[in-house]
Amino acid sequence: MDFESRAHSEHPQALRLWLRLMTCSQLVEKRVRLGLRLEFETTLPRFDLMAQLEREPNGMKMGELSKRLMVSGGNITTITDQLVQEGWVERVDVEGDRRAWKICLTPAGRAYFKSMAQAHEAWIVQAFEGLSAKEMQQLNQLLAQIKSHALEQLESSMPEPQGAA
Repeated sequence: MDFESRAHSEHPQALRLWLRLMTCSQLVEKRVRLGLRLEFETTLPRFDLMAQLEREPNGMKMGELSKRLMVSGGNITTITDQLVQEGWVERVDVEGDRRAWKICLTPAGRAYFKSMAQAHEAWIVQAFEGLSAKEMQQLNQLLAQIKSHALEQLESSMPEPQGAA
């Protein structure tokens, strides 16, 4: 059963819309995960880590990767260890800090990621093929409005920092 099936007409339309968005997001993500597994024998977390490294040609420290991916350092270490073993990434010493290193894509890892990224893009494009260019633009604008409003609400509900007067 999907999220939408749990809501009925007596529920607010906003709730039904939220559940529809969640269902759509989950379906697209499921397609991406399946494609990565079947075509590249990899996972979405590994793809996401490599995507972050692709954006930073000089590499990233483990802590920065952890922050960007919003997962624990232990998760990053496990994925990195696997990718190092497979030759897709490498650990590079950080000059002036013997205890730290940066993680970088290897040339083979960069080529491997490029092929995954092209397939990923195609899967996303396919997911939206049912919409015209105008409809996609309208949906993007509507979602931008929701995002803006949600950010305003979040910021206004944040507690004041302690010591502020």
